[in-house]
Amino acid sequence: MILRWMRVADEEKAAYIDLDRVREGLPTTPYGEGVKIIKPPMASTVSSVEGMLVCNPNDPAEWGIFYNPEASPERQRFTIAHELGHFVLHRAKRRTFNCDKAAVHFSQDTAANIEREADEFASNLLMPGDVLRDRITSQDVDLHLLSGLAKTFGVSFEALCIRFIKFTEKRAILLHWDNGFLKYEWRSRSAVLSNTRIRRLSDPAEPLRDTVAADESIPQEWNGIDMSAAVWCVGEQPYMKLQEFKHSYGGRDRVLTLLILEDAEPRRWDNSWQNQESFDSFDQFVSDRKS
Repeated sequence: MILRWMRVADEEKAAYIDLDRVREGLPTTPYGEGVKIIKPPMASTVSSVEGMLVCNPNDPAEWGIFYNPEASPERQRFTIAHELGHFVLHRAKRRTFNCDKAAVHFSQDTAANIEREADEFASNLLMPGDVLRDRITSQDVDLHLLSGLAKTFGVSFEALCIRFIKFTEKRAILLHWDNGFLKYEWRSRSAVLSNTRIRRLSDPAEPLRDTVAADESIPQEWNGIDMSAAVWCVGEQPYMKLQEFKHSYGGRDRVLTLLILEDAEPRRWDNSWQNQESFDSFDQFVSDRKS
């Protein structure tokens, strides 16, 4: 809805969202009712704080946002969008939101519901689904394409990869390895519906043999390597293929693996393939708030 409001004013679909404009304009919309100003974001002096949204205790019509000045510009931008999400979705519940690193940036397993909702809000605001669809349609997806889109949207590469997983109609899985162990896993809707699961031989999981993730001589594989889907995934037929992509961060202690699988073969008993429901959680937020 906020994007619609901006587009009505601009009469165009901008890929790079001007957060200052969103912040300044919100008090004039129904989403900022009773608020006269959201002050420009300021650097926090508290090192443990990734982001903060606070209401002036002496004037409930004034709100402010703080961010971690040591974070990258892309992470600062996501944090500010996250705090704007708290402003739109949750300020009726609290007057202060203090978000640490575990709360911001897609901590799907540990964050409270409101933190996940603020993350989803930021993701949808900064990477509009229709713009993303336009950019990836009719193109072969690889990490070169996703990296370019991250720069276009002004977000981190990891944030863009997660957004891609949540948006794509392909069977795809994103894995984040931290010091050789699986930190988190995201599966696309098609992967979930087709019960596509990675093979786990240990707990916590480690990269599987014969995969690019396990090959320390390959720090980057942005073009993708073809292999049998059965190498990675439980229950896949040996003739089904997947592409494995890899991105290692500086010290190689953080690694992203992207798996894009061939479409699964339809199964007669699986009615989920007829489910064409939208997977955009922002739409779900709006729907929930209207109900």
